[in-house]
Amino acid sequence: MNRFVKTIMALAAGSVLMMPAGGAHATTFVAWEVVDVAWGDTLNVRKYPSSGSQKQAAYPNGAVMQMTGRCTGGIDLFDIAKQPDWRQRQQVRQKWCEVWHDPSHNGKFVAGWVYGKYIAPY
Repeated sequence: MNRFVKTIMALAAGSVLMMPAGGAHATTFVAWEVVDVAWGDTLNVRKYPSSGSQKQAAYPNGAVMQMTGRCTGGIDLFDIAKQPDWRQRQQVRQKWCEVWHDPSHNGKFVAGWVYGKYIAPY
């Protein structure tokens, strides 16, 4: 799938996520993709920012994640978005970053956490 099609799909998915459950205000998400996961493996999304936390879902390389922007250590993906991709990856490499996803594929989105080593700006 080419990058243009992936971008359109990510934007379409993001449009569903633009209003929180309460509908009181718009929320913006940052698209990052799953990268560098070992062949045949997947990136686990955890309930809390810990490898020992409950697994909510798993995504393969190339999956586009809707990031809330919040990472451990005070990193904000919106604040670093204008930096080169390699620099953004370097800053989140050893952090946990929050995602907004639908692990049951039933329209019920929840927050989860992924390890920054396996994500890159989309």
